Amino acid sequence: MIKTLSSLHPWFITGFVDGEGSFMVSILKNPKVRSGWQIQSVFQIALHKKDIELLKLIQAYFEGIGKIAKHEKDSYSYRVHSLEEILDKLLPNFDKHPLVTQKLADYLLWREIILMMQRNEHLTDEGLQAIVNMRASLNLGVSDELKAAFPNIIPVSKPSVSDYKIQDPHWLVGFTSAEWCFMIRIKNSSTHRLGFQVLLKFSITQQSRYEQLLRSLVTYLNCGGITFHKENQVIEFVVTKFSDIIDKIIPFFVKYSILGVKSKDFADFYKVAEFMKNNAYLTVSGLDQIRKIKASVNKGRKYF
Repeated sequence: MIKTLSSLHPWFITGFVDGEGSFMVSILKNPKVRSGWQIQSVFQIALHKKDIELLKLIQAYFEGIGKIAKHEKDSYSYRVHSLEEILDKLLPNFDKHPLVTQKLADYLLWREIILMMQRNEHLTDEGLQAIVNMRASLNLGVSDELKAAFPNIIPVSKPSVSDYKIQDPHWLVGFTSAEWCFMIRIKNSSTHRLGFQVLLKFSITQQSRYEQLLRSLVTYLNCGGITFHKENQVIEFVVTKFSDIIDKIIPFFVKYSILGVKSKDFADFYKVAEFMKNNAYLTVSGLDQIRKIKASVNKGRKYF
């Protein structure tokens, strides 16, 4: 089913932004500005070109504000940098449907900078320094140029984010559309008649600071578990039990539709699950069909 403006849920937007959105502040030299520095706040979602239709859908949700443009070689971005549009459309949306992940801390700092700009505080020396201090705590911090220009930078403490409560199932489907992975694996097996075993895996991998959020998913979905990967300091929520995939994961995402290219991966994942449920994968023809489906999932899918 193709989503329209009227059917796109606000919590989907929040979940997707928790996965793929960025709240950015640029502080650039500009001799035409009294302070010598121009401040620009930007909201951005950058996706692979295969998901440009999803960017258009998100832009439509925000009533057409912002622009979609080429970002890098194979990606496009949706960007909103108009202060008026941010105040009118973005802040009310994210204040009413708040972010769940650590990205909420970035949003709150970004929001405070926006409000300071609305009050023209960025035009004063004190306000400019305060904004630089907040910028130092956003994303990757400040450049060497800014450090040299503002030697008294004192990064502010990020707002504390500890209550990772999922407010609505549409948040989870939005986050899934951004971050999750549906995997199909075929491995050698001496205990299966055809010599192969088909396995399904539904997972998400995040930085270890997201442990509390991922643990909350075990409770929310009533399945799955947590795995630590010490070699790269990440944590993974994963569901591999076939009965959980059939009885819990698939029904959830049938009811709450994934958007973007991951919807195609889910559809193929669903097909293979049905093959397995009906034991069709135990036949040569069934296994061949699963191989063909597997070849097109995730990175194997061709779009252009």
